[in-house]
Amino acid sequence: MLGNMERSVERDLAVPVTLAEALDPSWLQAALAPVSGNAPVIWVGDIDNFETVAAKVRFGVRFANDPGTVHRFCLKAMLGSDNAQMGGATAVREAEFYARIAPQVSLRVPRTLAVINREGSSALLIMEDLIDAGARFCSALDPFTPALTEQSLDQIARLHAGSALLAGNDWIPLRLAYLATSPHFAAPELQVLMDGPRCARLNDRTSNAGLLLDGMKQLERRFAGSPMTILHGDCHAGNFYLTDEGPGLTDWQLIQRGNWAQDVAYHIAAVLPEEIAAREERGLLSHYLDCVRAHGGTVPDAKQAWDDYRAAQIYGYYHWAITRWVDPQIVDIFVQRLGAGIERHDTYALLGL
Repeated sequence: MLGNMERSVERDLAVPVTLAEALDPSWLQAALAPVSGNAPVIWVGDIDNFETVAAKVRFGVRFANDPGTVHRFCLKAMLGSDNAQMGGATAVREAEFYARIAPQVSLRVPRTLAVINREGSSALLIMEDLIDAGARFCSALDPFTPALTEQSLDQIARLHAGSALLAGNDWIPLRLAYLATSPHFAAPELQVLMDGPRCARLNDRTSNAGLLLDGMKQLERRFAGSPMTILHGDCHAGNFYLTDEGPGLTDWQLIQRGNWAQDVAYHIAAVLPEEIAAREERGLLSHYLDCVRAHGGTVPDAKQAWDDYRAAQIYGYYHWAITRWVDPQIVDIFVQRLGAGIERHDTYALLGL
């Protein structure tokens, strides 16, 4: 039923703390009023609860004005007081994306009702049920083709072309500056992770935790004076879904401002097997630049773009080198692909290391 909405809508409601509160018929009546005409919710069922960091709950409702039809949605939230405190800021940023940015850009994202408590740093999303609508979510174990990567880069370009939206949206953080000065792990702790299977096929420089952390500092210095745009920040294959019209992007917890190459280098290296990325990346980068221009954005010249792309290989690699709470098979695939990008482009040397 959210398919009836043009894009996304913010709702001024209390944010539930528990799943029972979120699925309460009275609360859902108020939350879903923009698409139901404020019809009473007379049934809530078909509940399928699966959790990653956030709770994601697929469910159905029946409305009093259409009792014979089950309308299906997907709820996403940090439920429970501990989870809300731990992930409240990221949940609010994702909700802010759907409320403030999604209606103004042309990329494909789920239609969403965003419920935000900015003072209390909590948020909840009610999204269209993409699976019920026929979409398929991607994974690291299902690599993209070059043709599909062209389509996904077009979606990223639509976001990046909206750099003017940074004005007036100061809630979008400069995350690279934070990571450069406050990494998730000190070098000895990170080295323990990188000494495991995830880096087994990478060379000694690529699997050196100290070099990786120094590289993030150098990347931040390199990009500090460059033009910024809105970044997804985590555009690996698992955050894309496929529809008959093309790919779309979900999971906006890491939305940030920064250099375009952080998204593009991460995306190409993550979604393609390394030998295909090596063969296709120059053409894909050129395609991305053309897409940004077509959507009204500005891009650097070809040489600057290539050098920034080479330098930014480290951004996605850092995120997967530090990852602990994901299927090890997925972690190993991403670390290998992204690490191969660093080796292929001699990224550490380019960054002066």
